Amino acid sequence: MKKRRSRREQIRLDAIELAVFKSAFHSVAEEMGAALRRTAFSPNIKERRDYSCAVFDAAGEAIAMGDHMPVHLGSLPMSVAAAVAQLSLAPGDVAIMNDPFAGGTHLPDITMVEAVFERGARRPVFYVASRAHHADVGGAYPGSMGLAREIYQEGIRIPPLRILRAGEVDREALKFILANVRTPVEREGDLTAQIGACRIGARRLEELIAKYGRARLERAMDALLDYSERLMRAELARLPAGEFSAEDFMDDDGAGAEPVRIRVRLRLDPARKRAVVDFTGTDKQGAGSINAVFAITYSAVFYVFRCLLGEEAPATTGLMRPIEVQAPEGSFVNARPPAAVAGGNVETSQRIVDVLLRALAQAAPHRIPAASSGTMSNLTIGGVDPRTGEPFAYYETIAGGMGARPTADGVSGVHTHMTNSLNTPAEALEYGYPLRVRRYGFRIGSGGAGKFRGGDGLVREIELLAPAQVTILADRQKFAPYGLRGGEPGECGRASLIHRDGRVEELPGKCSLRAEAGDVIRIETPGGGGWGKADASLRPA
Repeated sequence: MKKRRSRREQIRLDAIELAVFKSAFHSVAEEMGAALRRTAFSPNIKERRDYSCAVFDAAGEAIAMGDHMPVHLGSLPMSVAAAVAQLSLAPGDVAIMNDPFAGGTHLPDITMVEAVFERGARRPVFYVASRAHHADVGGAYPGSMGLAREIYQEGIRIPPLRILRAGEVDREALKFILANVRTPVEREGDLTAQIGACRIGARRLEELIAKYGRARLERAMDALLDYSERLMRAELARLPAGEFSAEDFMDDDGAGAEPVRIRVRLRLDPARKRAVVDFTGTDKQGAGSINAVFAITYSAVFYVFRCLLGEEAPATTGLMRPIEVQAPEGSFVNARPPAAVAGGNVETSQRIVDVLLRALAQAAPHRIPAASSGTMSNLTIGGVDPRTGEPFAYYETIAGGMGARPTADGVSGVHTHMTNSLNTPAEALEYGYPLRVRRYGFRIGSGGAGKFRGGDGLVREIELLAPAQVTILADRQKFAPYGLRGGEPGECGRASLIHRDGRVEELPGKCSLRAEAGDVIRIETPGGGGWGKADASLRPA
């Protein structure tokens, strides 16, 4: 007779099985990202890795996320929900969308969603999604990241629709999209790469279905979601009870000189293992292009609380079950149409993180770092490439200083928090565009002083080899990245235009201008804040 396993042995085996499926699902998301990166056309996706991929269960719950962009990943479930609600996806169908008011973030982030079926079944077992930032999606400014006052000026807005039907590209839909962008060849290449990433993900999941069966996979997915929830509840139980408030400001919204307040009230209830993140008191949505939709705010909250857990914790939507996010509709962090939102994804998301970490620092002072650079320092340059006679659109986010940590200095020249991208190598930039990198290095001394020093920002100078429209979308030029526990703030960012005659013109953080061949754009990114006074007695225990 077969010996019956003890309860302890059953639990151990179940834990092993859970780890196997966690790794299996995560590897699918990672392979999707690798396929997208290898086959993309644009340096922004291929070199900077401005993309994200994830796997979802049949209910649209995220069960695995690639190690990609936090600003994308936390909001992807809302895009999947929009696709499922508006389309009935059949085998071989792929949905495309970028509408920020239907689960998206901003228009350059185009998302594709595919349903994955068991052979012969009519109900999907999984969904896969890929999201990538496209260097241009039309609109008033090259790069689609300009100072718009309503979303209609920011580029083509795509509601959920099919780009693939039964495995065949819908050429009419694709033709319509490509007719509304400045660089259609590059866009088609990147869109095709995204389709390929979804197809790879679907194929790998079909292999898992064939190997393990639907029932076993569904149990594993439910278990992963529940396990994530338990981990988050256990972490919330260790935090102190109370209400912790913080606020910070955006320099302006690009349409006026007034700062924009973001305020959060964090209510921790360790007895019930719950938290409420309330943004009541935040300013109303503004006229400029840095309004954030709710998906961005939710994504930032997801990221911050995910950071409280160990790296081994599965990144699933189960993490958010004990956390309630309240953001008044029509506010700066839950904007409604027709608000312009291009900068909400890249700039406001960073400030939401800063504010929430500042509140958490009151509850867990020896776990939370000082403010990092707090801006993605977006730079777009567009015009006509004299080498080809064709339009070009270059887009990049420029790294800054990481905030000092309670036990270590901050890292210099690194993308932090809601961005997880890389720089465009000088060789790739100069090969792909009529641009030349004149200078690229650390901004020495820009990190805040303290027991542990904030990381330094960067200085990047790019010379134009052809006339072009230059757009800067950056922040932290007026409100410096804060220090904690007596640490000094980091240096504010700066931007300037060095005219070909040598004259230097200081530029605001949010602007668009026409520059000539021989002009140089200089971006100086903020340093991170310092942590603790320069006093050994304040070293954390």
